[in-house]
Amino acid sequence: MKVYDFDRTVFHPDSSVCFFRFCLKKYPFRVLPVLPKSLVLFLRYRRGDCGAAPLKEQLFSFLKRLDDVDSEVAAFWSANKYRLQPWYLKQKREDDLIISASPEFLLRPLTEELGVRLIATRMDRNTGRIDGENCHDREKVLRFRALYQEEKIEAFYSDSLSDAPLAELAEEAWLVKKGSLSPWPK
Repeated sequence: MKVYDFDRTVFHPDSSVCFFRFCLKKYPFRVLPVLPKSLVLFLRYRRGDCGAAPLKEQLFSFLKRLDDVDSEVAAFWSANKYRLQPWYLKQKREDDLIISASPEFLLRPLTEELGVRLIATRMDRNTGRIDGENCHDREKVLRFRALYQEEKIEAFYSDSLSDAPLAELAEEAWLVKKGSLSPWPK
């Protein structure tokens, strides 16, 4: 099996940010109210005073104000599928696994269309609340092992060195920067 990070790896740039902007443009008065507190949490996150999960929950709290989240996700992918990286589409296989910190409800329709498997942050599509842990860093390994105990990772692809715990499990690992692949640094 080949395992891929999603944002800035298979999709460029970040699907959560793109979805937020997509909804902000479409529904400014429903999304704008979450920005002040999000900005405060972002600054705290950058200083290391809080984790990514509270910031992500605050940003996605606008979901409560949408009438039909699934329709918005479908419209988002219709408008943004072109952001999938050509190198990935050329080598995509049915046994691929995408593992991402982005919300599962956001990525699931696309991964189903691509015919690949998904592990992502479990988030309530109606509230933005995270169920369990944000699927990032070592949590990716825990979630992977929970589903695929003994399965080997043939190759792993990511844009971020924070994914080193998954890269260490792979027979080969690749760092992806702007669509260019290079061997994972030792």
